Amino acid sequence: MNIAFQDRLQERILEMGKKGTLKIQRHLASPMDAKVVMEEKGKIIILSSNNYLGLSSNKKVIRAGIKALKKYGAGTASVRFICGTFSIHRELEEEIASFMKTEAALTYVSCWDANMGSIPVIAQEGDAIISDSLNHASLIDGCRMSKANRQIYKHANMTELEECLKKAEGAKTKLIVTDGVFSMEGDLAPLPEIVQLAKKYDAVILVDDSHGIGVMGKTGRGTAEHLGVLGEIDIITGTLGKALGGAAGGFVASGKPLVNMLSQVSRPQIFSNALPPTVAGSALQAIKVLRDKPELVEKLHSNVDYFRGQLKKMGFKPLESKSAIIPIIIGETSQAIKLSGALLEEGIFVTGFGFPVVPEGTARIRIQISAAMNKKIMDKALKVFNKVGKKFQLI
Repeated sequence: MNIAFQDRLQERILEMGKKGTLKIQRHLASPMDAKVVMEEKGKIIILSSNNYLGLSSNKKVIRAGIKALKKYGAGTASVRFICGTFSIHRELEEEIASFMKTEAALTYVSCWDANMGSIPVIAQEGDAIISDSLNHASLIDGCRMSKANRQIYKHANMTELEECLKKAEGAKTKLIVTDGVFSMEGDLAPLPEIVQLAKKYDAVILVDDSHGIGVMGKTGRGTAEHLGVLGEIDIITGTLGKALGGAAGGFVASGKPLVNMLSQVSRPQIFSNALPPTVAGSALQAIKVLRDKPELVEKLHSNVDYFRGQLKKMGFKPLESKSAIIPIIIGETSQAIKLSGALLEEGIFVTGFGFPVVPEGTARIRIQISAAMNKKIMDKALKVFNKVGKKFQLI
């Protein structure tokens, strides 16, 4: 081992600790739920999970994963085109396509891989990519992997997007890339306006709706459903690791030609093992639960409205949003992390985010609400926010 190299890394880590920006790993010893057992703190309320519908601990979802594990084993131990695809992967992909109302879908081991693997295939040399400035890191890296010409428009600024589309005139494929729900802000992409511009300039739209699927829309089909443009988005990428069971996995939902092409040339697809069968089984069941119980989405938003409203009554100023994400801007990264630590001392786990996850000076805590929460749990958490908020002079 090169000791000098390891020492240099350790110095950088120590410096992060001195600045108060070092991330601390917490260890959970129970299923993800509104309350969890943390090894370091005991039983706590968790407000930093993407388990929006509470399906991570749903008994039907767990049983489906166990059943798939017993039937198919741990995995194929190779990539799909070499040794075959389990039938449960086909079932899952057919269910995703049906749920998202697209012709076909293809699963990946994560939505990061789905974005990294699809964008370079969709937009190639001579094509144009036009990306929102606040897009998720996986979209940004996916765009960087492409040989297409790249432009960035100011967040949700449709005037700038149109200017970028004009500049891209002559490109065979003009790809507009955006999140559906922006993970750090909680706001929604103006999809109806993007659809209009895409039609006007013959562009293709890719929406990563990882924080929208299971959260937005009357039946949980995402931001496109919520904004009335479901069926008008060319490509939707999403995750199975948030509202849909919370384990792992991602997907691309689109037309059959694109899905077939991705299965042929998308590098993360052809060089990575398929989803573990237990994950595929759990995710498949999670979608079925959502189909059967769309009222989970209504319960989620009722909880979000209550929690956001109570925070405002206390004097907090969370960013406005229709999603289940409630960000409170703190400013400096070290302060956001200190606030997170103070909340944890009181039994509330919510993460502080700073640079490079968000721009310098905009560090925040990001509260995420779940349908699994009841009023008693939320009121207990709000009482702590009131106490800690006054201590940090936020209210």
